Amino acid sequence: MSKKPGNPADQTITSRRRFLTRAAATTAVAASAMPMFAMAQDKKAAAPAPAAPAVVSSTGVTSMRWQSTWPAKDIFHEYALDFAKKVNDMTGGDLRIEVLPAGAVVPAFGLLDAVSKGALDGGHGVLVYHYGKQNALALWGSGPAFGMDANMLLSWHKYGGGKELLAKLYSSIGANVVSFPYGPMPTQPLGWFKKPITKAEDFKGLKYRTVGISIDVFTGMGAAVNALPGGEIVPAMDRGLLDAAEFNNASSDRILGFPDVAKVCMLQSYHQNAEQFEIMFNKAKYDALPAKMRAIIDNAVEAASQDMSWKAVHRYSQDYMEMQQKQGVKFYKTPDSILQRQLTAYDTAADKKAADNPMFKEIVASQKRFAERAVRWDLDTNVNRRMAYNHYFAKSGAKPEKKA
Repeated sequence: MSKKPGNPADQTITSRRRFLTRAAATTAVAASAMPMFAMAQDKKAAAPAPAAPAVVSSTGVTSMRWQSTWPAKDIFHEYALDFAKKVNDMTGGDLRIEVLPAGAVVPAFGLLDAVSKGALDGGHGVLVYHYGKQNALALWGSGPAFGMDANMLLSWHKYGGGKELLAKLYSSIGANVVSFPYGPMPTQPLGWFKKPITKAEDFKGLKYRTVGISIDVFTGMGAAVNALPGGEIVPAMDRGLLDAAEFNNASSDRILGFPDVAKVCMLQSYHQNAEQFEIMFNKAKYDALPAKMRAIIDNAVEAASQDMSWKAVHRYSQDYMEMQQKQGVKFYKTPDSILQRQLTAYDTAADKKAADNPMFKEIVASQKRFAERAVRWDLDTNVNRRMAYNHYFAKSGAKPEKKA
């Protein structure tokens, strides 16, 4: 895509230069990212040096330093910048949030520790990146969510008890954070492959990237799973360390370079069909803000959530078509037999974790109660859009779906 004035990546570069000048005297920069998610479960990331508290200027402006878990070029980092701009604008500049990309201060998987300890004032990422701390965090989006999509799961979070359960979960691991899940993601692809996947057995021995409880799902299907942050996936595929990988969406996948290392993308999957983002504040610093500013943040989260959804439809659909028309990518629907195998593999993994983790079991029970009525209502109420699409576009030569 061509660079436009005001490109978020350019803003990030400027912000990063300002930050690095300031940060030299106050914080140590983490030297390297974890190469595999499994390491997050076995080794603690080096603790970043404590940073200064959120700075309040003589004019009453509060400045916060954040980091996302995304490369600067990824649309996900753009979403983080979008949220920061909304807060900056809605507070009239009284709160200024500066967001750096992954690795500027800590590795992507080190965000929770950095925010909890105050080395960063906040951050933008996904809950599943903290899976090594408490595997129940994977239930905010990693798995079939009992038929819910991401918007329904956010509904459960706000109105069905999820918010209280997340606070309890973070407290149980000593995380000093205030968390705002937001930004419902569309169903994520099964991933990028050298050739179409036609049956579950094709996963046996496949070197595959995923995260969270999906590690257990695909391991149960026979894959050899590595969990890597977004920016490390394509280089690993290019070097042959991975045979296949999933990340998230058409725009991120295109920007990160997936079409350069694979030409087959399998659409539709249950491994992450209800994921959302997470906005996170250091709790002490959030609680110290005036009540009016905290209220603005609460509402900015919801405004950013909806704006992210609208932007995603626009940008993902553009990049989906561009990859087909200009980069030779072939998209295929994941066969139903593989989807069914995912569900049974997920049940096996989830049952085992629920037996070992009371919080996991409690959250599953809460989600199931909500999903049983919410998904039933959705399926009974909303018309299937495929017929209308075919009526208007399939006759003119459009091919909305390819079979593997």
